[in-house]
Amino acid sequence: MRKNIKNICCSLMVMVLAVSTTEIQAGNPDRKGQAGASELLINPWARSSGFANANSACSKGLESSYMNIAGTAFTKKTEILFTNTNWLKGSDVKINALGITQKVGESGVLGLNLVAMSLGDIAITTTDQPEGKIGNFSPRFMNLGLSYAKEFSHSIYGGINVKLVSESVADLKATGVAFDAGIQYVTGKRDNMHFGISLKNVGAPLKFSGDGFAVRATLASNTSSTLTVEQRSAKFEMPSLINIGGAYDLYTSATDTVHKITIAYTFVSNSFTSNQHCLGLEYGFRKMFMLRGGYVFEKDLFNDELKTTLLTGPTAGATVEVPLGKNGTTFAVDYSYRASNPFQGSHSIGFRLNL
Repeated sequence: MRKNIKNICCSLMVMVLAVSTTEIQAGNPDRKGQAGASELLINPWARSSGFANANSACSKGLESSYMNIAGTAFTKKTEILFTNTNWLKGSDVKINALGITQKVGESGVLGLNLVAMSLGDIAITTTDQPEGKIGNFSPRFMNLGLSYAKEFSHSIYGGINVKLVSESVADLKATGVAFDAGIQYVTGKRDNMHFGISLKNVGAPLKFSGDGFAVRATLASNTSSTLTVEQRSAKFEMPSLINIGGAYDLYTSATDTVHKITIAYTFVSNSFTSNQHCLGLEYGFRKMFMLRGGYVFEKDLFNDELKTTLLTGPTAGATVEVPLGKNGTTFAVDYSYRASNPFQGSHSIGFRLNL
């Protein structure tokens, strides 16, 4: 039975890899800018973002809800995580992420996570008052995810995530559903070789609706009569993508577990933006102190006239995790930094409780 599961998962990996190779060279430039819900492309968690999103093959626990949902299957019992991100410092954009994963049965894990983004206050303007000074509005983006992951064998882990995606302003709103799915494969004498594939943000197109599209006008032939005209909104696609990654854990000796170095790489095949190459390196000491860094590269990253991202590539992060008792409970603080130009980078700080 386990051999059959391994064969099926390996076949799925090969199929996804074959499909994605058609866009590996440069993404799909003809479709750039045609998708919406771009907040789904922002990693709200601290550990993996400091790792340059390179750990899609070796991510474990609740943070895997962004990188590869299969990694949530590594939750031992209960994990609670909250992260606050100051996105592109100076832009007044804040991201709050809260989640919980709970092991159910011998090998299953249920997860629930909420990511909310606030874009700050924006002045209300009209055709009659283009300078504003009549109040402010605050756009809000939110996605709520419900996931299930399972350990199929000691080597194979899989999971699926269903997300409710919502974007809104004062009088307009768009709501839709997206799906994530992923597989992780672990092998090696010390389970130190990792491979993973995940498919993200697959869903039907979204469309804005609401009173914001309604305009009241006066008939030219009869100034005492008014009518309401409602405009139509075009649909926009979800920013679907495929992550293909690998990672390797290095130890100082065959029996040493004090020092651990992880090298990770993930290729991101985006449907509507440039493809990305994510390379990360992490050093861990006694599973209590971790330092990590990485680099995210994409086409035209060094060309100020052609690049399509404010992020410049480098990332860094650190974790301090301390035990709270003899039953395995731990508390951790995570931090990450993502360089950008302009703005003063993006800073994330997270608090994690493993019960």
